[in-house]
Amino acid sequence: YSTDGGEILYHTKSHFIKLVTFFLLMLVISFFNIKIWHIFSYIFYFIIILLLIWVSVYGIKVSGSQRWMNLYFIVLQPSELMKIGIILCLAKYYHRLKIDDVNSFTSIIIALTIIIVPIIFVISQPDLGTSVLIASSGLIILWLGGVKIKYFFFSFVTFLISLPFIISFLKPYQKLRILTFLDPDRDPLGAGYQIIQSKIAIGSGGLDGKGFLKGTQSYLDFLPEKHTDFIFTTIAEELGFIGTISILAIYVGIVIFCLHSALRHKERFSSLLSLGLTMTFFLFFAVNMSMVMGLAPVVGVPLPLISYGGSAMLVLMGAFGLIQSAHIHRPRGNV
Repeated sequence: YSTDGGEILYHTKSHFIKLVTFFLLMLVISFFNIKIWHIFSYIFYFIIILLLIWVSVYGIKVSGSQRWMNLYFIVLQPSELMKIGIILCLAKYYHRLKIDDVNSFTSIIIALTIIIVPIIFVISQPDLGTSVLIASSGLIILWLGGVKIKYFFFSFVTFLISLPFIISFLKPYQKLRILTFLDPDRDPLGAGYQIIQSKIAIGSGGLDGKGFLKGTQSYLDFLPEKHTDFIFTTIAEELGFIGTISILAIYVGIVIFCLHSALRHKERFSSLLSLGLTMTFFLFFAVNMSMVMGLAPVVGVPLPLISYGGSAMLVLMGAFGLIQSAHIHRPRGNV
């Protein structure tokens, strides 16, 4: 509403309709027993792979990126669905795997293949930010599934050694984002414009903000993407530190509830699924807030439930529905 200039315009109406629709979807998902989602985990993963292939050939192309498919009632980004699909697939894989086999060479290769295949399609769109989040979600499940820390350490060292080689394959705009992150002032009217204006907006909000609908950076259009990835800056400018810390407290409250629920599950699949989805939600808001404050490179990660965007909203509500399904239908014992 604020980013629409204090009027109920397209973005406000669309966001509200999607919020209500996907909230109802969350309730529907939660009604189904978690065993049903366990049965269809692999199928869901392969359907998303097919959607990624379809998008790479017939998808909608915007600003050089081919990531979307038009379903008329929503423009869907299949790579967003993979953030859930990868967790469902790996949670089922480790649920069926014997504890003694978790660290075998074959098991680790299969798990890494499950992660790498969708990443290849997402990078080719190109969408480096989403591919990093998918990889992070997958690696979280590997860690929770019992893969030894030494493998992560060796992989991290290998990544650092091969970093110059990896950077050489990045597209020019991706390299520019990294350079802008390191020094935004090198191009204040170009690549560094977004992050500089974002910092100005956040800093000008002070303790209690300038007041609702009174943000100058937002209303004078100094903030690009103010209704999507950079909406946190609008909130910080209008509601100040108190408003932003309140939103952060709500997010932390959701994470604590989900972790508490996940740790009480007796089934491995439910526990891995809930923990993986919770950590993915944490990555969403942590990366977005870090990005707009200049603590991380600018990537296309929306602020959960607040940023405008149907695919991200669908994924989050779907994730919450799965967590609720696991919570509601878990064995209660004799209590």
